[in-house]
Amino acid sequence: MKMFLIIYCEAADEAVIAAIKEIGVHGYTKMVEARGEGTETEPKLGTHCWPGKNNILMMAVPDGEVPRIRERVRLLREEHPRAGVRSFLMPMDEET
Repeated sequence: MKMFLIIYCEAADEAVIAAIKEIGVHGYTKMVEARGEGTETEPKLGTHCWPGKNNILMMAVPDGEVPRIRERVRLLREEHPRAGVRSFLMPMDEET
């Protein structure tokens, strides 16, 4: 299993959710109104000087689904270049 973490501008939320559902991923956890600074977009701090916020999706997926998700995230970055879509892949062990 892997944990996919996707960070993106809240304005792109509908497009990101639709994209992951389109490829068959229906289980995720979404955190809203995340604030921070990245290297490719303006800071998203929710202030007058630096408006905007990010959302974060976390998805636990089987190893075999990783290439399909990775490709769809790559396409999202192309389709929404100003949305600051970033993704990270982490190993995951499920605790019972």
